[in-house]
Amino acid sequence: MPEFRKINEKEKISAQRFADLILDIGTFLLASGAHCGRLSSNIGRLATTWEFDINMSPTFNGLTVTVKDKNDPSNSVTCYKNSPPHNVHLAILTAVSHMSWKVQEENLPISYVEREFTRIKAKPNYKDIVVAVAVGFSCGGLCLFSAGDEKNALVAFVAAFIGYLVRVFFAKKKFNPMICISIAAFITTLIAGFGRLYGFGEHPEAAMATGVLYLIPGVPLINCVIDLIEGYLPSALNRALFGGFILLCIAAGMTLCITLLGIGNF
Repeated sequence: MPEFRKINEKEKISAQRFADLILDIGTFLLASGAHCGRLSSNIGRLATTWEFDINMSPTFNGLTVTVKDKNDPSNSVTCYKNSPPHNVHLAILTAVSHMSWKVQEENLPISYVEREFTRIKAKPNYKDIVVAVAVGFSCGGLCLFSAGDEKNALVAFVAAFIGYLVRVFFAKKKFNPMICISIAAFITTLIAGFGRLYGFGEHPEAAMATGVLYLIPGVPLINCVIDLIEGYLPSALNRALFGGFILLCIAAGMTLCITLLGIGNF
């Protein structure tokens, strides 16, 4: 990696250039699963280093920023950018946090951040098949914790594994995310439901109940609570509605499947 000179004097940075950078970083963090407090902290370190005042208004789908140079009030701008599709990637959050601390501690220039963030954005995510296996094992383990036996856990594993791959398949076909979740919930419940119909295992209901848990929007719901506590009410409300609608789609897919299979007393 090339060496970057430290800033000995105030480098003249245009407000538009800084705004474009923090919009790129901010929207990518939001899409990767960051809550608003983390977003504010990371970008705040950059603003402090380069002597800018910033005001941010994050929402679930985008970010509005106002940037003003502390040494030149005329060097200011207000911009908005939509977030890319949401795909939780916690390694991205860690890398950006480390980068912002390094910039603040070593007083590095904006060119370093632009190059480093380009590298961070290029980080690969886990392969779909690896995530599907992990999802299957997690749902199978939850089934065991829910009084299911080994056979029920196997059914939950297979149902979650196939359901996740079905969701990814339709997502790559550019289907609406909520439709993808409903279809995945239907397929997962269908596979687990056959275990219930044919009496596979001691507690087949446990496999049906735990097989769809990989669809639960844990990160949006947790971030909703954090944003609510920290006072980011618009973002908290957006996340709550998003998470609530995902739960509704899961329930719709499960209900439709259970009704078609004729399973009662579930």
